[in-house]
Amino acid sequence: MFRLITIEREYGCGGGAVAAQLADHLGWKLWDHLLTEEIARLANVDPSAVMRCDERMDSRLHRLAKSFWRGSYERNSAALGGQVFDTDRMMSMMQEIVNGIAREGNAVLVGRGTPYFLRENPDAFHVFLYAPRAEKIRRTLADGNTAEEAEELVDSVDRERAAYIKHYFNADWPTRSLYHLMLNTAVGNEPVIQTILSTMHLVEGRPKATDYEAPKVPASSR
Repeated sequence: MFRLITIEREYGCGGGAVAAQLADHLGWKLWDHLLTEEIARLANVDPSAVMRCDERMDSRLHRLAKSFWRGSYERNSAALGGQVFDTDRMMSMMQEIVNGIAREGNAVLVGRGTPYFLRENPDAFHVFLYAPRAEKIRRTLADGNTAEEAEELVDSVDRERAAYIKHYFNADWPTRSLYHLMLNTAVGNEPVIQTILSTMHLVEGRPKATDYEAPKVPASSR
């Protein structure tokens, strides 16, 4: 029986709203912004620090400096009581956090590499949501962005997500073999939600073949 749903999504396709409605329908916990807050709590940093690392790699300058000054960087980080927070540190925490969520079950998890962390968990149902560019821009405009901002976000955020997945999981994004279902949200949120629920019911208990083999632990700094 599926006790977990991961929702991976293209930016602007409405994946967050679909996940929230799905969690509400099932009465399950939604791990979207809540996941950001949990990482911040455990790392003892402000949620804004986690959001800056959210599904994006650290800047090249940051990674170069960290590599060049690794010894002093790590000592300074310890001296500051963990105040230095970057994507590498976040990813080193994620497997344990996601495993804890999986043990509790009845959860919808949004993005942040969760389908990769849960790729071998038989309780997890994996969904990828996408939409035509025009639909993504329409939804992004509806969120209050200008036309220029909407186009920039739609074009740039997914590039960052792809680089993040490539770096930490050595996989292309999206990794189609990971997902039970890939859906175009241009049909509307309600049909998407009903299709997810119906498909979960149909495939429950059946083995899922996958040819994706990712590292057991996120890749270290490169």
